[in-house]
Amino acid sequence: MKKDKRNPRIFFGWWAVLTGGFLSFWMGGYRVYGLSALFKSIAGELGFSRTVMSVPQAIGTFEGGIEGPIAGWVTDKFGPRWIMLLGVVMFGFSLIAMYYITSLWAFYVVWGVLLGTGMNIAQSVPSDTTISNWFVKKRGLALGTKTLLQGLSGVLVLPLIAFLLDWQGWRVTCVIGGWVILVVGLPMVWFLIKPRRPEYYGLLPDGATVEEDTADTSQQIERGAKYAAEVGEVEFTLRQAMRTPTYWLLIIANSAQSVGTGAISLHIIPYLTDIGIDPIKAAGLTAIMVFSSLPSRFISGLLSDRMGKNRIRFIIAGGYSLQALGFTVFLLNPGIEIALYTWLILYGLGLGVAYTLNIVVARYYGRKAYGSIMGSRTMFMTLPAMAAPIYAGWVFDTTASYLTSFITFGIALAIAAVTMAITTPPKPPAVITDVRETL
Repeated sequence: MKKDKRNPRIFFGWWAVLTGGFLSFWMGGYRVYGLSALFKSIAGELGFSRTVMSVPQAIGTFEGGIEGPIAGWVTDKFGPRWIMLLGVVMFGFSLIAMYYITSLWAFYVVWGVLLGTGMNIAQSVPSDTTISNWFVKKRGLALGTKTLLQGLSGVLVLPLIAFLLDWQGWRVTCVIGGWVILVVGLPMVWFLIKPRRPEYYGLLPDGATVEEDTADTSQQIERGAKYAAEVGEVEFTLRQAMRTPTYWLLIIANSAQSVGTGAISLHIIPYLTDIGIDPIKAAGLTAIMVFSSLPSRFISGLLSDRMGKNRIRFIIAGGYSLQALGFTVFLLNPGIEIALYTWLILYGLGLGVAYTLNIVVARYYGRKAYGSIMGSRTMFMTLPAMAAPIYAGWVFDTTASYLTSFITFGIALAIAAVTMAITTPPKPPAVITDVRETL
């Protein structure tokens, strides 16, 4: 394989990375981090309690378990462009609609249902599927770049939201966010997201080519399969994947890890202020955790490109172990400030590594049913991801302490690490079906 000089200087797959990164960056800034900034302003003006304000996020998580399999199948069957366009439109107009919110039910419908659906179908499974289809040997670099941009949302978009909130109030802040995603996001998706994998356009993943061109799509698809086979990649259908123990072990590991992740993101600042830390400093400490995740998001992707399929699982197991170690250090020394910093840094580093799981799924099961496989996993992961934050709140309400829940999360992370370490690649399916057979 060698580069073809007739190819564009920039491989088209990198535009998909840029598009997915921007959507994750802007949508994550509003959906994941922005509500925490808008929280008190909305609650104060409309008279909502904090419990009420927390419900829309749970609605979005629940929806992800329903929409994930559908979005994954649609992406594999018809391509990602149209479903991503729909997601951008829903997200943009939902933010604009926030300007007119005056009641609880409207808040739940707009922020919980419509905004949550828009984000779920625009920037998660369809975007990752596109990138995984266009990259094989550089997939770790590509997905690592996207998750790096996603992580920057908490560093750059959140302060912007805080500035707009102070300048114009929460309603105008939401409207501005909606128009930005529509004006920038829609053209990016339309022009930079291709409906199919690169073989359909006479290209191979990563921008690699052969010396002889061919107009035969079937022959080009076969070339793509041979190229992917160089790193041991084999194409599975969804049914074939679900028949392997590896599929279920990945779900167990990812579910156990998500238990702590979802709860910590919601309860970290309340916990820090409970132990006497100033709210501004608590936000700064949380930023340390986010910053710590940025380099590991990118570096773990690079490492995954250079490791064999049988060893890549140890990258993620190491990330989960770092998160568990951070919890352990802090729980053994809760009153020592250096232990707190150690926890946040190790937890952040491990969190960044955890995003490499998407790369493992692609390396284990190939490209053609990647969306369906990733989407189906969300069904099983939704319940623990929803329950963990509620459990942490219940533990605090009944014991006036987060200690028991934190111990539980640390144990869950340790289980995730061990499970991931023993999750070996699946055996190739008995029959390799046509690339269009995804189920």
